[in-house]
Amino acid sequence: MERYIEPFKVKVVEPITAISREERAAAIARAGFNLFKLRADEIYIDLLTDSGTSAMSDNQWAGIMLGDESYAGSRNYFNFETAVREIFGLEHVIPVHQGRVAENLLFSTVLEPGMVVPNNSHFDTTRANVEVHAAEALDLLCAEGKDPHLSAPFKGNMDVAALEALIARVGTARIPLVMLTVTNNSGGGQPVSLANIRAVSAVCRAHGLPLFFDACRFAENAYFIKTREPGYAGRSIPEIVAEMFGYVDGCTMSAKKDGMVNMGGFLAMRDGELAERIRNLLILVEGFPTYGGLSGRDLEAIARGLREVLDERYLHFRVSQVANLGEQLAQGGVPILQPPGGHAVYLNAGEFLPHIPPAAFPGQSLAVNLYIESGVRGVEIGTLMFGGKDPATGAERTARLELVRLAIPRRVYTTMHMNYVAQAILDLYQKRASLQGMRIVKAPPFLRHFSATLDFVGRPERAQAI
Repeated sequence: MERYIEPFKVKVVEPITAISREERAAAIARAGFNLFKLRADEIYIDLLTDSGTSAMSDNQWAGIMLGDESYAGSRNYFNFETAVREIFGLEHVIPVHQGRVAENLLFSTVLEPGMVVPNNSHFDTTRANVEVHAAEALDLLCAEGKDPHLSAPFKGNMDVAALEALIARVGTARIPLVMLTVTNNSGGGQPVSLANIRAVSAVCRAHGLPLFFDACRFAENAYFIKTREPGYAGRSIPEIVAEMFGYVDGCTMSAKKDGMVNMGGFLAMRDGELAERIRNLLILVEGFPTYGGLSGRDLEAIARGLREVLDERYLHFRVSQVANLGEQLAQGGVPILQPPGGHAVYLNAGEFLPHIPPAAFPGQSLAVNLYIESGVRGVEIGTLMFGGKDPATGAERTARLELVRLAIPRRVYTTMHMNYVAQAILDLYQKRASLQGMRIVKAPPFLRHFSATLDFVGRPERAQAI
């Protein structure tokens, strides 16, 4: 692998402490074996998510001190609006406090019961915000993306033929918009090619359907286009981003990812009438359109972060750090989704724990045991997150893949931290036959993985793993 080093110096440090294995076992039992319910100071290395966990730069922190907290018309909003317009080429910019609010505002405005929203792969909050409106969130991932072992360059692509078949089957009146998630988080952090974006856009244009990006990792996707797609090696990241967004009508964005901030997001679009309808709802639930639930200092940090994330040196380090972790695991025989994505390594829990059936949540068992053994927190991306009870039979619907995502925060952990993570997983792999499945004790109807209480199959409620 090509050499890489952190393209930054550490200026401020935050101490971390590893509590004992016994303390971790007690902590996760107290949390109902749900990693979301742990206290942050009970975690050694936190790979639960890369959302809102980035380290901001000195330039962003300087911008924080320039926050204009005017209720309406803050100068930071106009800096933010200018950055979004210049980078993405979308005129109407609506701030929100995080990405799922952008999804909620968009779908609350355009969806009616019985509609269908196609995507390459919906993430959990996107799917929930579609389904809560009694609409269908339909995944149309390409064939390559369904093979966890295949090392193809653009496994996040949409199946264009499947999109055309859907339009022919249900008609355009039932499809308010088409989405592409870049990079494709639920599909393993896999990128979408510009050729695929262009093809999906052509189908949408032919049928008069708006095309939106879920754009939270847009810069990582652009870096993969530059390094993997023929004809783009000589193009700059800003040029590639401009071309990507030239094919879409709008986007939702969690700036907590490639915005390099701890809070914030936005909707951006070309349609002024749609933007006006969304702003009217925004005022009701988030705030005035020039702050949208954010402080002025947050808006300034986003404006600066969106420009910083386009730095190719940073993107090279970012993608290389993830790839290096994946390479260490694969060399040790650990099954992972290949190739590693832009923001995370995905452990193939179904193959890691083949003796645990999907309905017994092998991904959750793997994630819980990894925490107990090492203090590393990941997250299940499988039947716990994407399953649920079949309303007709009451049986558990299972996910296509049982994964554990190890999402790496931006500019937070060093290579030595990643080496520790790799060794912890390799050690656990040697004990894999002793891990047991899990069951749900209590769960809500939507986004159950955030708050469900679980237990190990056939064991007392406060039993511990291994």
